[in-house]
Amino acid sequence: MMLRQHVARFWVHAVLIIAAAFIMVPFLWITSSAFKTQIAILTGQFLFEPTLDNVREVILSSTSDYITAYRNSFVVATISTLLVLVIATLAAYAMDRLQTPRWIVHSLLGWAALFHMIPPVTMVGAWFQMYRETGLDNTFTGLVLAHVTLNLPIALWLMANFIRDVPLELEEAARIDGCSTPRLIWRIIVPLVRPGLAATGILVFIFSWNEFVVALSLTARDTQTVPVAISKYSQEFEIKHAEMAAAAFLSILPAFVLLLIGQRHIVKGITTGAVK
Repeated sequence: MMLRQHVARFWVHAVLIIAAAFIMVPFLWITSSAFKTQIAILTGQFLFEPTLDNVREVILSSTSDYITAYRNSFVVATISTLLVLVIATLAAYAMDRLQTPRWIVHSLLGWAALFHMIPPVTMVGAWFQMYRETGLDNTFTGLVLAHVTLNLPIALWLMANFIRDVPLELEEAARIDGCSTPRLIWRIIVPLVRPGLAATGILVFIFSWNEFVVALSLTARDTQTVPVAISKYSQEFEIKHAEMAAAAFLSILPAFVLLLIGQRHIVKGITTGAVK
């Protein structure tokens, strides 16, 4: 029996190590390439002398639009994430607490799951035509609305699960004390689902930050995002591998910092909710 447990534990750890390798190896390769020269990358040098020239070229070069794209991505991802969280929280509360017929709830969630599986490239053409007619092409407003549309289904699914776990007794006690619905949501629901808001917000922010196809089609030079700016290092007659790797490495930093902060916040929210 003990032997079987050790064998099972060995295989579990082996699978986890392989999965971690699939995730970490590309990250380490991009990170090392960001500090290599173009020649070192093309010749496959494993041992190399680090250089910051690629980072300087990406950030400080007069021909680079990367800083502008970085700012644009941060603005679009932040605004779209906040809008998605507000809409998803209110929609999830309405579906679960306002005695909505279950067939409507299940149909809506099923449609949300189906919509999330639709490739964004299939909607780009319609959005592009609609935005040109309404004056939203090459604007932050249009891109934010597109990202909200793309990320709202997954946020609705996640927040519906968290709202469902909030005890009804707490709401009934608040109602008895004269608490209105907006005040109840802000004072009772939001603090209790804070871990869900943090997890959903991080996921939506990363999805918005990494989105490429829609941003490529709906933005111009002044409104382009980080993925679009990175793609420009792949030109017709030359691929600037070193600068592309440096730009990709810098693009990882906001999501990485957000995950570090969010992980602590999620744990804190879970323990606080348990005490309450």
